[in-house]
Amino acid sequence: MSGGPSLSSAEVDLGFLEEAEPWRLLSPQFPSKVGGKPAWLSQTGPPSLPGLECEICRLPMAFLLQVYAPISGQERSFHRTLFLFCCKTRECYTCNDSRCVKVFRCQLPRRNDFYPYDPPPEDEPPSDPEPDQSVLSVSGIKLCWVCGCPGSKACSRCHTVSYCGKHHQTLHWKHTHKRECCSQEASIVTTSTFLFPESELVTEPEEEKDTKEAEEEEEEKGIEDCPSLADTLAETDLEEMAVHETEDNKMFQRFKKRIAPEPHQVVRYSRGGSPLWVSSQHIPLNQDIPACTCGAKRTFEFQVMPQLLNTLCVDSTGASIDWGTLAVYTCSASCNLEDQYCSEFIWKQDFSSDHR
Repeated sequence: MSGGPSLSSAEVDLGFLEEAEPWRLLSPQFPSKVGGKPAWLSQTGPPSLPGLECEICRLPMAFLLQVYAPISGQERSFHRTLFLFCCKTRECYTCNDSRCVKVFRCQLPRRNDFYPYDPPPEDEPPSDPEPDQSVLSVSGIKLCWVCGCPGSKACSRCHTVSYCGKHHQTLHWKHTHKRECCSQEASIVTTSTFLFPESELVTEPEEEKDTKEAEEEEEEKGIEDCPSLADTLAETDLEEMAVHETEDNKMFQRFKKRIAPEPHQVVRYSRGGSPLWVSSQHIPLNQDIPACTCGAKRTFEFQVMPQLLNTLCVDSTGASIDWGTLAVYTCSASCNLEDQYCSEFIWKQDFSSDHR
């Protein structure tokens, strides 16, 4: 992930949320982050509006997170970012249906048309003025004020604000633009309520020793609910679960044991490794994971944990999105995209009914 080399299949990096200065989350800093607007990597060829629609309700998806994951030794992937989007419509989160989430890959060689050959200093803010986030600087593609995705439509009155479609134009109009359109008044609202809260995604290696110690302690004293996970799940009778020790319960207990040393992890990154499943049900078989359009096999790269739901403030927006885990599979060859954004594969596994 951000700033680090590629990982072997035996290694797992854990992602945690931290507050960060806004400039650290912009494209020239190659951030890993959650929420806000996408910090697009390539300044040309972002996903089209149809590609960013939910496959169930056909409404625009919201940007969820991005992971900066360059591949050491592969020049075409010197810069490489994965972008994850999700629907905000509650009804689309039916059991184990992955059509409400999407993931895209973008990568660039070290020498490219958008960024300097040498990376920027990590702890020094840029001397240049803050870039205009309403347009991609190189291609001139206008971005939607609401979501930060390509926006080919504009307000028919003032022609100064762009949108990805009518849905977000209406949302902005009702929110603030109705009283500001064609006026000299500077908007005090700089971000949309459609966006998730923005945080930097920082990583550290998972400690194998801590994991083994936690498992031994849990075996001695019994399983206790992880505080961070408890807010994500509905109330469950753990004693009844212990009596009915099914295969699914064992999988769920294993999940809780593994995350117990670091209960606030929101991402697990292990390119070429294996996901940590929350249930023995709805685990993909090899034939369930389609090959890349280049013909190469797709392999696991990272997963989004249910703990992330605690920070998204989805209840305040009237939504109630949900997942057990989101597992992202990408092209094993990380094939050449020529500055474009390529759709990859994502698998949504929900908690079984016993664990909700």
